[in-house]
Amino acid sequence: MAVVIRLRQEGQKGRPVFRIVAADQRFPKEGRFLEILGTYDPQQGAKKASVKLDRVNAWIAQGAKPSPTVKSLIKHATASA
Repeated sequence: MAVVIRLRQEGQKGRPVFRIVAADQRFPKEGRFLEILGTYDPQQGAKKASVKLDRVNAWIAQGAKPSPTVKSLIKHATASA
């Protein structure tokens, strides 16, 4: 099972809010996931994203691959922590 850390879109039409989730790569983008790792509101900016860094690092240690967008959110979160 290849695990990826990616964004899952939620929110209203015209006002998206994203959750950072760990999911099997075969699951649909808006479908099932394994764990919620944080949230991201694009209107607030990357600096306001909440990321559970301890859980993200645990998934990466187990072989999960973050998407490019999530990788940048993790970078911002570690810089501000």
